[in-house]
Amino acid sequence: MQRRKYTVEFKTQVIKEAIETGNCAAVARRYDINSNMVSRWVREAKNKGQTVSSNALDKLHENFEAKQLKAENEQLKKLLGEKELENQILRDLLKKTNPHLLTKLK
Repeated sequence: MQRRKYTVEFKTQVIKEAIETGNCAAVARRYDINSNMVSRWVREAKNKGQTVSSNALDKLHENFEAKQLKAENEQLKKLLGEKELENQILRDLLKKTNPHLLTKLK
Protein backbone atom coordinates (compact mmCIF):
# COMPACT_ATOMS: atom_id res chain seq x y z
CA MET A 1 0.00 0.00 0.00
CA GLN A 2 1.36 3.40 -0.93
CA ARG A 3 1.84 6.13 1.59
CA ARG A 4 -0.53 9.06 1.10
CA LYS A 5 0.68 12.63 1.29
CA TYR A 6 -1.54 15.36 2.68
CA THR A 7 -1.39 19.07 2.02
CA VAL A 8 -0.79 21.56 4.80
CA GLU A 9 -4.26 23.01 4.21
CA PHE A 10 -5.85 19.61 4.62
CA LYS A 11 -3.91 18.85 7.79
CA THR A 12 -4.79 22.25 9.22
CA GLN A 13 -8.47 21.68 8.54
CA VAL A 14 -8.40 18.22 10.12
CA ILE A 15 -6.51 19.53 13.18
CA LYS A 16 -8.98 22.38 13.62
CA GLU A 17 -11.98 20.06 13.43
CA ALA A 18 -10.39 17.58 15.82
CA ILE A 19 -9.67 20.30 18.36
CA GLU A 20 -13.14 21.83 18.03
CA THR A 21 -14.98 18.52 18.37
CA GLY A 22 -12.54 16.96 20.80
CA ASN A 23 -12.98 13.66 18.98
CA CYS A 24 -10.07 12.66 16.77
CA ALA A 25 -11.64 9.31 15.90
CA ALA A 26 -14.81 10.87 14.46
CA VAL A 27 -12.83 13.34 12.40
CA ALA A 28 -10.58 10.54 11.18
CA ARG A 29 -13.59 8.48 10.07
CA ARG A 30 -15.03 11.50 8.28
CA TYR A 31 -11.87 11.95 6.21
CA ASP A 32 -11.06 8.21 5.96
CA ILE A 33 -7.76 8.58 7.82
CA ASN A 34 -6.31 6.48 10.62
CA SER A 35 -7.29 8.00 13.98
CA ASN A 36 -3.70 7.66 15.21
CA MET A 37 -2.59 9.95 12.38
CA VAL A 38 -5.10 12.63 13.38
CA SER A 39 -4.11 12.32 17.03
CA ARG A 40 -0.46 12.68 16.11
CA TRP A 41 -1.14 15.79 13.98
CA VAL A 42 -3.07 17.39 16.85
CA ARG A 43 -0.37 16.49 19.39
CA GLU A 44 2.41 17.84 17.15
CA ALA A 45 0.46 21.04 16.54
CA LYS A 46 0.01 21.55 20.28
CA ASN A 47 3.68 20.75 20.98
CA LYS A 48 4.84 23.26 18.40
CA GLY A 49 2.55 25.83 19.92
CA GLN A 50 0.62 26.18 16.73
CA THR A 51 -2.83 27.52 17.11
CA VAL A 52 -5.20 27.09 14.28
CA SER A 53 -6.85 30.44 13.96
CA SER A 54 -10.12 30.73 12.16
CA ASN A 55 -8.74 33.73 10.26
CA ALA A 56 -5.96 31.63 8.73
CA LEU A 57 -8.41 28.90 7.85
CA ASP A 58 -10.74 31.43 6.26
CA LYS A 59 -7.89 32.57 4.02
CA LEU A 60 -7.12 28.97 3.06
CA HIS A 61 -10.79 28.38 2.31
CA GLU A 62 -10.96 31.55 0.18
CA ASN A 63 -7.90 30.47 -1.78
CA PHE A 64 -9.44 27.05 -2.37
CA GLU A 65 -12.72 28.63 -3.50
CA ALA A 66 -10.85 31.00 -5.81
CA LYS A 67 -9.04 28.06 -7.43
CA GLN A 68 -12.32 26.22 -7.87
CA LEU A 69 -13.99 29.27 -9.40
CA LYS A 70 -11.06 29.81 -11.75
CA ALA A 71 -11.22 26.19 -12.93
CA GLU A 72 -14.97 26.44 -13.42
CA ASN A 73 -14.55 29.71 -15.30
CA GLU A 74 -12.02 28.12 -17.66
CA GLN A 75 -14.34 25.18 -18.24
CA LEU A 76 -17.25 27.51 -19.02
CA LYS A 77 -15.11 29.57 -21.42
CA LYS A 78 -14.17 26.41 -23.29
CA LEU A 79 -17.80 25.32 -23.46
CA LEU A 80 -18.85 28.76 -24.70
CA GLY A 81 -16.21 28.67 -27.42
CA GLU A 82 -17.40 25.27 -28.57
CA LYS A 83 -21.01 26.46 -28.68
CA GLU A 84 -20.05 29.58 -30.65
CA LEU A 85 -18.17 27.43 -33.15
CA GLU A 86 -21.14 25.09 -33.44
CA ASN A 87 -23.49 28.04 -34.04
CA GLN A 88 -21.21 29.46 -36.72
CA ILE A 89 -21.05 26.11 -38.49
CA LEU A 90 -24.85 25.86 -38.40
CA ARG A 91 -25.21 29.41 -39.74
CA ASP A 92 -22.84 28.65 -42.63
CA LEU A 93 -24.72 25.45 -43.41
CA LEU A 94 -28.02 27.28 -43.34
CA LYS A 95 -26.69 29.96 -45.71
CA LYS A 96 -25.59 27.29 -48.18
CA THR A 97 -28.89 25.44 -48.16
CA ASN A 98 -31.16 28.53 -47.97
CA PRO A 99 -29.50 31.51 -49.68
CA HIS A 100 -32.72 33.59 -49.45
CA LEU A 101 -32.26 33.67 -45.64
CA LEU A 102 -28.85 35.33 -45.97
CA THR A 103 -30.17 38.81 -45.24
CA LYS A 104 -32.28 37.72 -42.26
CA LEU A 105 -29.41 36.03 -40.39
CA LYS A 106 -27.19 39.09 -40.20
